Amino acid sequence: MNLYGSVGQIKGVGTKKLAALKKMNIHTVEDLIFNYPRDYQDLSKVTQISKLEMNCSTLIKAKVDLIIKGNTGYKKKQTLKILVSDDTGVLEIVFFNAKYIMDYFRVNEEYDFYGKITDEYGKIKMSHPEYFKSLGNESLGILPVYSLTFGISQSEIRKWQKECIWLVTEIEDYLPKEVINRNRLCDLQYALMNIHQPKDGIKLREAKYRLIFDELFCLQAGLLSIKLRDLSETRSIVYSKDIKFQDYIKTLSFKLTEAQYKVLEEINQDMESMKPMNRLIQGDVGSGKTVVAEATIYKAVKSGYQAALMAPTEILAKQHYQGLKRNFEPHGIRVGFLSGSMKVKERRETLHALEKGLIHVLVGTHAIIQTGVEFNKLGLVITDEQHRFGVHQRISLASKGENVDIMVMTATPIPRTLAVIIYGDLDISIIDQMPPGRKEIITRGTDSKGRNLAYEFLEKEIEKGRQAYVVTPLIEESQSLNAVSTEEVFDELKNRWGNKKIEVLHGDMKQADKNRIMEEFYQGTIQILVATVVIEVGINVPNASVMLIENAERFGLAQLHQLRGRVGRGEDQSYCLLINNGKTEISMQRENIMVSSSDGFYIAEKDLELRGPGEFFGTRQHGLPDLKIADLIKHIKILNLVREEAKLVLKNDPFLTDNDNEKLRIKVEKMFNSEEDFSLSL
Repeated sequence: MNLYGSVGQIKGVGTKKLAALKKMNIHTVEDLIFNYPRDYQDLSKVTQISKLEMNCSTLIKAKVDLIIKGNTGYKKKQTLKILVSDDTGVLEIVFFNAKYIMDYFRVNEEYDFYGKITDEYGKIKMSHPEYFKSLGNESLGILPVYSLTFGISQSEIRKWQKECIWLVTEIEDYLPKEVINRNRLCDLQYALMNIHQPKDGIKLREAKYRLIFDELFCLQAGLLSIKLRDLSETRSIVYSKDIKFQDYIKTLSFKLTEAQYKVLEEINQDMESMKPMNRLIQGDVGSGKTVVAEATIYKAVKSGYQAALMAPTEILAKQHYQGLKRNFEPHGIRVGFLSGSMKVKERRETLHALEKGLIHVLVGTHAIIQTGVEFNKLGLVITDEQHRFGVHQRISLASKGENVDIMVMTATPIPRTLAVIIYGDLDISIIDQMPPGRKEIITRGTDSKGRNLAYEFLEKEIEKGRQAYVVTPLIEESQSLNAVSTEEVFDELKNRWGNKKIEVLHGDMKQADKNRIMEEFYQGTIQILVATVVIEVGINVPNASVMLIENAERFGLAQLHQLRGRVGRGEDQSYCLLINNGKTEISMQRENIMVSSSDGFYIAEKDLELRGPGEFFGTRQHGLPDLKIADLIKHIKILNLVREEAKLVLKNDPFLTDNDNEKLRIKVEKMFNSEEDFSLSL
């Protein structure tokens, strides 16, 4: 068996299994070995039935006393109930839809069962446990639990891992020896062996720490190396010092805040220095990031360069285009637009004008980074809602010019300490002040009992000529989740207000339908938009005054704050109504935070404190490479440690070109190579 060969060489992996593994991004045997378990089942300890604890996953050894077969529920699914016992007590075990195991168990024989203990009407039971023919006193040890896809079972992937785990001896360590020694890390082969087949809890912890350290180290080394590479490049763009931001700002009908001026000063230093700009602009919804971007574009264009502004959705890109066109026309700056839905002739004319330099500013979606889009003299690149774009897409856009300045903007509040690490390749500026006169959004929370009153309030706002969002956590009704869906709410509101224009919007719809509905809502044709979080980013409707969020307990604080930011964009007083059906203390704390604060950065800090590890955000949401085992929140201490270690390594070898760091460079490049070509030495 070859470590770098296809997983198809493993016994039992046929054509169908190969296709399923491909969906999990597992192509080679090495990929399989680096596919870590998501959890573990501790089958090394047996618990007596009399000592079982509620809602805990537990292993019991028990004898089958009684088997009851039956049919129940929808389509008469076959059920299997087993009464089992040990020396201390009796337990009922239940399997629903159990046709495949109807004849597996035998009375008076002993089996091992692993599952969660529940209490239903005073009767304790274990539903759908894993089961094994009893090994007597022999321990099953600690079993890995892997993430799966349709067509692959847990037992199959465990079996395949066992068959190829011996190949870890061929995997060479890629971390520098001084880093391993300084941090007292176990070696890589030991870590890989014990992440899949841990002998005990201590060895598992050692293995996890090593692999978490590795993953975060590669992430930080990659991000810091990008930054060092950009700083080392020869500066070829020279913006005119005679072109002042104030030349543009003085033509506006409003005054900028001190925070905006402070950020513009930082941007100006970048643009007039000998290093390329790589700056993140963080600012709450409504803090005025767009006007900062406009002033930056003005300086770049008046200095003889083109600029590009990329947004994640077509409607947001169009809104930027319309605003820039209106504001820049008096200054003789021509703005163009590009998206994937444009007609062929219109696209051809736009691309021709862009290449000839007749378009000074190009606004669009990711269509801007496609092949065939050629600029005449690109100097500045801006991406809006940066967390919707990856590092690769930013680099692809920047490659349309030579040593261009890069500015990225986000309204997603991230605590500064974390932002420094996540956006390790960028300098960070924060607009932490709101423009004067902006009305604060009034936020109120209620439970299902107050739901009807919330909708009555929404109706009053609609009668005033306003518009409203109703956000739900689900698209379709779910039997397993106690939450309302867009379809349910849409049907309910259509029955309630048949004379009102109500539409549904969710991520599973065709892009053309989504664009049409968002455009109609923007134009005011639609009065109430029932949607999922697809509207979190990319729609600006000043006439919308109500954001009603169903099952608010199912959203994170930062996400609730983002949704709230969809309203309050006009002159009218706006409202955010939270229908919170959570009964826990944490859900009430979160509601109180939303009601009492409109500070996105404060809310983000609280979100970090209250939410479970990994729930604050996923790496993909912020455009970073996927992390297989590390968690940016849970492992923040390790993250800070590896950042310093990465700095030490890159201080002597910024692009990891030394022979001693060759394996590390390959590993880092592979991590950042998930979407398209990326090289530290570019």
